[in-house]
Amino acid sequence: MNPPGYLDAPLPLAFAHRGGAYHPEIEGLENTLTAFAHAVALGYTYLETDVHVTRDGVLLAFHDTVLDRVTDRTGSVAEATYAEVQQALIGGSEPVPTLGELFDAFPEARFNIDLKSAGAVDALAAFVEERRAWDRVLVGSFSARRLEAFRRRTRGRVATSAHPLEVAAFVLSPTAAVARRLTRGQPRALQVPHRQGRFVVASERLVRLAHAAGVQVHVWTIDDPIEMNLLLDRGVDGIMTDRTDILRDVLRARGQWRGDT
Repeated sequence: MNPPGYLDAPLPLAFAHRGGAYHPEIEGLENTLTAFAHAVALGYTYLETDVHVTRDGVLLAFHDTVLDRVTDRTGSVAEATYAEVQQALIGGSEPVPTLGELFDAFPEARFNIDLKSAGAVDALAAFVEERRAWDRVLVGSFSARRLEAFRRRTRGRVATSAHPLEVAAFVLSPTAAVARRLTRGQPRALQVPHRQGRFVVASERLVRLAHAAGVQVHVWTIDDPIEMNLLLDRGVDGIMTDRTDILRDVLRARGQWRGDT
């Protein structure tokens, strides 16, 4: 069963990674309402974020397992209540948003969501079901266990990207048919780095094989315009960036910018 909608937009897709974490105007405010509003104002409609869940079950748009790196508080997100997390400020000024707040603030946006904890699996599945937001999300995880649990919970109604074992299946498979068989046709996209050490992951061969299997290739996290152009020439279907200004300029120069501004 192919989930509807999410990947049906004109290509290539431009993803604002954590809202555009290293754009000079918002650096230090990743995964905040301010960062995502900035990306939307630039014309982005695909927003990348991460989810954790608090001790009392509130789904947060937050990357780290602890508050320490980006907020003025410390401690584990999973061990904190939502009331306690509300006291933490990102960059000294911005509260940690809930996923619900992002959905409400940007009703036209689509979200690429990274499942960062086992506790978030059921919470995200319930959230998508409650909001009937099956066509507004693509969900991925570096954990095969978490992603498979989410797939079971949502019964194929939500588009998902490949977990690392599935990416390896595509990289090593001789044909698209073998790759689809090994991955049971589950992933709708491969979301991969350009390189892993000296090994080129997002190669021309991988792009061709993925396309033959009906799977898109999205590359993270690319902030250099030369690298962006190289990947786009290679035929990748989407780029995630922390420098939303640079990716927009590159796509505009190529006549491929899909934003409104």
